[in-house]
Amino acid sequence: MKRPKRDPEREDRIHNEAIVDAGPEEQAMSWYYYLENKIRFPVRARCLAARAVSPLTKGETVEVLRMAAEDVCEHDMLVQIRLQGRKMAVPLSQLEAIGADESTQEAIGDWHYWVAQGCIL
Repeated sequence: MKRPKRDPEREDRIHNEAIVDAGPEEQAMSWYYYLENKIRFPVRARCLAARAVSPLTKGETVEVLRMAAEDVCEHDMLVQIRLQGRKMAVPLSQLEAIGADESTQEAIGDWHYWVAQGCIL
């Protein structure tokens, strides 16, 4: 993923709302609760790129039901989707919301920006 141009407004929001004063070990849960509170589930989403850890293909659309369980989001933010009648978790970084409200778009955009900046959990 190409590193985006520095966005001071987004970085300020991430540091003041998403990760606040969290140390490296606490950042995953800070992100988890930030996303859980800002994303209005369920939301339709489109896959931006295939990933080895996900069954989704580029361009595929899915329904995102909720954040995946906390214990599986220690190193990446995963969301639960419904695909072919089954529920499974996939990385939020591979999805873009379709027709979502501003809060949802902003939160997902913040996560994409964080990942694209090379920040890891």
